[in-house]
Parts: sequence; C-alpha cells; structure tokens
Amino acid sequence: MLTHSLSRAVSRPPHSRTRSSRCGGCSSSGCCCAAVAPPRRCRRAAAAAAVPRAFREGSEQQQQQQQQQQQQQAKPQDAGFRVGQGARLSRRGMAVAEKKAKLAPWRHDVGPLGPQEVDIRVTHNGVSKFPFIPGHEVVGVVVAVGEAVPQGGLQPGDRAGVGWIAGSCRACAACLRGEENVCESGYTGLIVNGAHGGFQDVCRVNADFAYKIPPGLDSASAAPLLCAGITVYSPLRRHLTRPGMRVGVLGVGGLGHLALQYAAKMGADVTALDVAPDKEHEALSMGAHRFVTWGAATGGQQGGGLQGHFDLLLNCASAKIDAGQLMGLLKNNGTVVQVGIPGGQPLLQVPLQDLVFGQKKVAGTIVGGRADMQVNEAMDHVASGKARYRVVLTSDWQEQSEQQQQQQQQQ
Repeated sequence: MLTHSLSRAVSRPPHSRTRSSRCGGCSSSGCCCAAVAPPRRCRRAAAAAAVPRAFREGSEQQQQQQQQQQQQQAKPQDAGFRVGQGARLSRRGMAVAEKKAKLAPWRHDVGPLGPQEVDIRVTHNGVSKFPFIPGHEVVGVVVAVGEAVPQGGLQPGDRAGVGWIAGSCRACAACLRGEENVCESGYTGLIVNGAHGGFQDVCRVNADFAYKIPPGLDSASAAPLLCAGITVYSPLRRHLTRPGMRVGVLGVGGLGHLALQYAAKMGADVTALDVAPDKEHEALSMGAHRFVTWGAATGGQQGGGLQGHFDLLLNCASAKIDAGQLMGLLKNNGTVVQVGIPGGQPLLQVPLQDLVFGQKKVAGTIVGGRADMQVNEAMDHVASGKARYRVVLTSDWQEQSEQQQQQQQQQ
C-alpha cells in the first residue's frame, strides 16, 4: 500500500544556533576507520550540547502522556512479532537483483544481532552491489536490541527512524561534534557496501544512527524528514542566523518543499523560485511569502528580476544552473548553498568579481549528522499534509508461520 505524505510545519520555533562548532541525491564514501571511539558518555554529551533549547516546546508531562499512549498502541500489535527475533536470521524484502532489473521478493540472512545493533520492524519507507534492498528513509518499531545498547536508548516497542547515514568513525573531531556527515574518514551510507535498506520486513542498523520518533509526529510524515528533511534543515540551521533574513528556495520539489516550510517557521522572509508557474499555489500554502518564476527572478521576463535581493539562497534544483545567475540574486555578504547535485559531475564557474567585491559566499551541504538529527527538533515542528513531492511506502508485511517459512525456503 502506498501512503502519500507531504510534511508540513505547524509551529514556529524561534531561531537558535548551536553552541558546537562546525567540523542528498545522496553520495557516500566508505568508512573503514579502525580507531577506537571515545567513551559513549562523551559522544552523547557532545551531541546533546548541540541541541538548541529554543526548539523544545510543550510540557514534559504532555510529552510523557503522548509517549505512553503511543507505546500502548504499538506494543500489542508487535508483541507477537518480537517473539524469537533474536534467533530469526532470515529476512524478507524487495530487492534489485541486477542493473535495470525491477524490485522482486528476496530473502537474505543477517546473522546474530550485534552488541550495538537494533532491529526495526519497518512500517514506512521513503522512495529513493547487487542484489541489494533499497530504501533509506526508514521508520518502524524496534523489535530487538543488542546487549550493549544503553538502557536509556532505544528499547523494544519504541518507534524509530533511520536516515541515510548508517556509520562513521565516531572518533574524529567532526564526529565528536555530532557532524558525522563530514566525518574525516567518510561516513557509510545505509545501502552501500552490501548493506540493505528499508524495503524489507525488519531492518538492522547501528543503534547510534537510529532515532526515536517524537510522539506527535506520524510515521508517514517522519520518513521523508530522515534524509530529504535533514538535507535542507542542516544548511538553514547553519546559515539562517537572524529572523527576517530574505531566503530564496530554488526548486519546489522533493527537497525544496521541505526547505520552504522550515525557513518560514524559522522566521525568514521566504521566496519560492521555480521554472513551473503551476507550483505557486502549493508553494504559498507551504509557507512561502511569494512565488516567482525563475525567468522573472533573473530578469528574463518582464518584472526587472530579483538581483541583489536574497541574504541566503538554497539551490535545491537538480538541473545545472549558471552560478553567475545564482550569485546575482544575492545581496552583498549573501550566501548561496548548493543542495541539489546535477548529473555528469558538472563544474561550478564562479564570477570572481562578484564574489570578491560583494563579499559573497558559495557553500555546499550534504545531509546532516546526529547533532542536526535529534529526530529532531525540526521534526517536532512538522506535521502531515497532502502529497506531491515525497512518496512514502507503508509496509504491510504479514508474519508467516514457521511452517510457511520452511516451505518457501525448500522451494
């Protein structure tokens, strides 16, 4: 069953900056660092220190009541499923067997549960070495935890989510700040190096990169936030430094529709930019204060353009766009952040005169680390709406009897 979900922000948190210093199409590099990680307590403290208090709202009593209600609803339906999970090594999923092949049912063995691993029964998943099981916006219910997972961490029955990053060295300066997305040894993506994603009944991941989903956020809305959401939230958190900044979001699509909502709720004056004029109504409903077509913004149509208008411009489009045009829309001291990644490994040619005399900046960004996640202060301010830009798959796996499983394995 397909559940369409468009996440929408519903409350406005005051902007806050982290006290920690700084160390997608998604891409990744493997992480094989054998360095010994620092004590877990230090890592948790470093990540906790990066969470802005300004984003926390609601009484603690209300949050506890919501969490208790959710656990009462989740545990009965999964109680039977959790029985024997520690010994169940075979998993069912939808896998791609070879290039250009279609998804098809597939089984694989996962081996014993590692000390720091958790098993998550997948309920929702965002769409994005053969054979491999795709899916890297995973939400489900924890059904088993390793012996080294701390008591205060994830426990069976908790609702949890997993994004794109599934591992890093956790010993470098970036990782200690909770910025695993720029790990000095390179982070590991969820579906690379033979690992499998969320198109299966139970997904096994490292507990450090699985996050509790807030009680007030439904699973279908949470799934897109684990990759697309954090990809646009992270640069806004870093570069949106004061209320009232003029922020432009180019490309109202899978990334841009979330950037509009975050920027508006973070107190920015938001302009949506796109080549398609039929997106105006939706962009305004997502929090944009105005909508301008790309042609009009650059002066290609009547209206004079928006040269020198923006303090911050997020380019979420996947098409190749002239850097001179992007920078021309910035105020002096403005910043353009490249979020989308066009194919073909294009080069970015920056006009040096504009860069130097306007003191402008060009930045890049890639997903987000645990300091940004905290599944996350941003998630607490986003609720569901009708979908156009992100599709979420709702899992309807039915647990089979041991006899049925044996029959399938023999076949």
